[in-house]
Amino acid sequence: MSHHDPDVDVVVIGAGMAGLVCADRLRRRGAEVLLLEACHQVGGRTAGAEADGEIVDLGGQFVGPGQDRVYALAAELGVATFPTYASGHNMLETETGRLRRFRGMVPKLGPLTLLDVARAQSRLDRLARTVDTGSPWRSPNAAVLDGQTLQSWIDRTARTRGGRRFIALACQAIWACEPSELSLLHALFYVKAGGSLSALTDVEGGAQQDRLDGGAYGLATKLADRLGTALRLNAPVQRIEHDDSGVVVAVEDATAWRASHVVVAVPPPLAARIAYDPPLPAARDNLLQRLPMGSVTKCIATYPEPFWRRAGLSGSALSLRGPIALTVDSSPQSGRRGVLIGFVNGATARDLAAHSSADRRSILLDAFTRLFGPQAATPVTFVERNWNEQPFARGGYSAVFPPGAWTQLGHALRAPVGRIHWAGTETSSRWYGYIDGAVRSGEAAADAIAAQSGQ
Repeated sequence: MSHHDPDVDVVVIGAGMAGLVCADRLRRRGAEVLLLEACHQVGGRTAGAEADGEIVDLGGQFVGPGQDRVYALAAELGVATFPTYASGHNMLETETGRLRRFRGMVPKLGPLTLLDVARAQSRLDRLARTVDTGSPWRSPNAAVLDGQTLQSWIDRTARTRGGRRFIALACQAIWACEPSELSLLHALFYVKAGGSLSALTDVEGGAQQDRLDGGAYGLATKLADRLGTALRLNAPVQRIEHDDSGVVVAVEDATAWRASHVVVAVPPPLAARIAYDPPLPAARDNLLQRLPMGSVTKCIATYPEPFWRRAGLSGSALSLRGPIALTVDSSPQSGRRGVLIGFVNGATARDLAAHSSADRRSILLDAFTRLFGPQAATPVTFVERNWNEQPFARGGYSAVFPPGAWTQLGHALRAPVGRIHWAGTETSSRWYGYIDGAVRSGEAAADAIAAQSGQ
């Protein structure tokens, strides 16, 4: 490959937030960059759609304290943030369908269950503080923590049935998977990467505190506009050839580009579906084989107004009955429309996907109606996005580490393979799984390439 001049300095694969930020940063440093995106639009796991004249977020949408890189990016792009609506009472729906109103983050679960959940939370936070987020496999007791699932820890730690059920709901809400699918070490790493369990779950003071004016997807489109012709859509990468002198990146339509470096900024299961020549080192390939995506369907109902606010409700609800595990008020800042979003996660999302579209709609609207009353039954528009069906995401919110993956193979997660670099929220040691983690990973990959090529 060495006897040809490169077409560009760097090819970046995947125009999600990580790839967009990486390409933008490299270009501002004077590198010639080509960003290849498999889909017909940018944004990756952030996505936007129009519903009743409002832009709604089909994917990642929230930002919160400590997520400094995404706030800095929003400020630089001129995108304002505003608080997620949180006034009034939150709701809890019990397994039997009883509704309880509560304020703050702790629902009315009964004193024993509450005590149990509080005890488990403080234990999880205490354990999480021992994890080395840069190298989780080097944490004290890493092998023991990574040799068990979150489920086995819950079974051992929580004393009440209600406590176990509520912690499982929290797991589905945070990781979009079942506690039995998740390594305890990964759960602890993820909590530490976000600060604490309450930093992940809270609205005010937590990761759901703020929203971006015009939607998170607006960050992606503004970065894409800045890249102009350096961005190509509908260009799924099939193959990467690499040696000491450079890389050749080949796309489905048989076009190929030579470059000095390539950044692979796609979810781990999709990085595994690209052909590499020579093949990736065993540890890197074995790691990619072990990292499935979580399972999530996000549903969005729009109404003429946010009617629940008049009833003193915040729009935030947790349901032990399901299938919607949690809801949030996602109305525009003006409040001129009402928008409710609901998340169906883990095994429930996989079960729901087996139903017809019409059945799913009535099941989901029934869940909204139980929580918010008869007005919820007749939205102006109703949109659902099953992220597991999206061909270039295949799930959400992020990849899930099962037992053994971090301690055996975690060292291969972020390490470049020659001139191949990795980005995406899964490669971030701060805010893994969040938009902020994606932004950080794109910046880090750009910096690593600049350092390698002495720019």
